Amino acid sequence: MALDKNYDAIVVGGGHNGLVAASYLARAGKKVVLLEAEAELGGATTSVRPFPEFDARLSRYSYLVSLLPDQIVADLGINFKTLERSIASYTPYSKKSSGADGGLLISQNWDERTAQSFQELTGSDTEGTAWQHFYGEIAELARRIAPSVLQPLKSAEKLKEEIGLPQTWNYLMERPIGEVIRERFSDDLVRGVVLTDGLIGTFVSADDLQANRCFLYHLIGNGTGQWRVPQGGMVALVTELKRVALAAGVEILLKSRVSELESDSNGVSVTTSDGEKFVARDLLFAGAPQTLARIRGESQPKSLEGSQMKINMLLSRLPRLKSGMDPHLAFAGTFHVNESYSQLESAYQRAKSGSIPSDLPLELYCHTLTDPTILSPELNAKGYQTLTLFGLHTPAALFDNSPEVVKAEAKKAAIESLNQYLLDPIESVLAVCQDGSLAIEAKSPLDLESDIGLPRGNIFHRDLDFPFIDGSGADLTWGSETSERHIYLAGAGSRRGGGVSGIAGHNAAMAVLAND
Repeated sequence: MALDKNYDAIVVGGGHNGLVAASYLARAGKKVVLLEAEAELGGATTSVRPFPEFDARLSRYSYLVSLLPDQIVADLGINFKTLERSIASYTPYSKKSSGADGGLLISQNWDERTAQSFQELTGSDTEGTAWQHFYGEIAELARRIAPSVLQPLKSAEKLKEEIGLPQTWNYLMERPIGEVIRERFSDDLVRGVVLTDGLIGTFVSADDLQANRCFLYHLIGNGTGQWRVPQGGMVALVTELKRVALAAGVEILLKSRVSELESDSNGVSVTTSDGEKFVARDLLFAGAPQTLARIRGESQPKSLEGSQMKINMLLSRLPRLKSGMDPHLAFAGTFHVNESYSQLESAYQRAKSGSIPSDLPLELYCHTLTDPTILSPELNAKGYQTLTLFGLHTPAALFDNSPEVVKAEAKKAAIESLNQYLLDPIESVLAVCQDGSLAIEAKSPLDLESDIGLPRGNIFHRDLDFPFIDGSGADLTWGSETSERHIYLAGAGSRRGGGVSGIAGHNAAMAVLAND
């Protein structure tokens, strides 16, 4: 019996956003088909064994679900466990005056250990007090603004009035974050730790408002800003989203790459690369706007390039640090390397001029200290750990001419930058594969585009917008609408869509339902 290929909605893309969008529509009584180009669901939210002889299931591209709102979890009945970390960050340093090694340890919640760490770095309580005041203000804004991301877009004026924090609004939405950081903090290292949340995935200077937008999205996650990982890795989230979608009645078709897309005033039709045709009233595109434009034969929207080098590692044990800090504490949160404010700005200028920064800024995180279940019991018993590294200010343009050569150069720069602070060079603790190679894989922005369709490696798909309507968004209601009445953006490139949040999927589904 032939499949009925007429639907209420077609969802293109089986990442987390596509699954969320499809589930909401199906639960609302819509007949929904989800078309995924690859042989498995997940997109950027997949778990893989990059080193096949080791039973270690790494979240290869993304590993946090901090931005996933509790409302979506409750609405869809998503049943999975998330884990929080007790350490927020550790930033090693060498004091120029004495040459002594130290480190700024910041707990997830302010405590005596954190206060002492600030005191040892700066010699006073001033920076620690400034830190508490600044992040206290941010936390209150996050609590008040978070619900709005699952509501129709509001004007800047209305949202500002509802939030009722005019001073915090001013320095986050209207003034460059670099300016604010220089005003609020004096120490170069502390300034840099603050700035990092404005730079992950964004190749800009501290004085560009794109850094403000990136900072805002990282800090308002679910109204708390708490970093959370799914127990069992990202595959746990994907598995549960698939269960929810199937239970709601979504038809999921794998290996169904969309090659043609047509629309008119009545609806849409798509054709896959194997000639299958599907017709529906609405289409929700859970991929990049650039990919949608390419399928439709239109000019692709321009945006900032992706700017992160991703390196995944499997370690036989954690390396010891020159500072003497217990590595089980240091790597439990975000481990910062070469991320003082001046180092970040210098690295940006060097990359902008066309060179890999010599003191490459890095952020590392040991997933297995929070969630050891991604390793087999045998590897856990032997003390193995995973390590995820992000290299900042490594824009896609640097890799264009000689991708593999430059990737090797960037990987070398990352290892050298990290080793400055280790007693045990990272190479000495990497697991050794059967062929004698070390268990380390590097992904450049160009690899991210090739592997999972991130345009120029941009994890946000395009330039970020503030989560309200301004002059450029006056025609939007949910931030998912396009110039075609029956086509909606349901991926990271929609308004308020960045990160592993499901917000883009939710809002696209709400836009469709609102237009019934």
